Amino acid sequence: MVDAEPGTVAWFGVRLGPTTFGIFDAFHNDSGMHAYLDGRITAALRHHADDLFAAPPTIEKMDVLAAKLPQ
Repeated sequence: MVDAEPGTVAWFGVRLGPTTFGIFDAFHNDSGMHAYLDGRITAALRHHADDLFAAPPTIEKMDVLAAKLPQ
């Protein structure tokens, strides 16, 4: 599903601890971010949240201050 989202530059599923997981996404711009948040992956996670998570997931926006990406 992520491959079908042209505004999503990078997508990572991460483990932050033994029972703590996250998703880190990068977007070209705010419209790409909003398309993702209104898209199929976010809808699927919300639909299955009670089965997948001990607590409701949170979405937090952050600013990347520096990065190195492949050319």
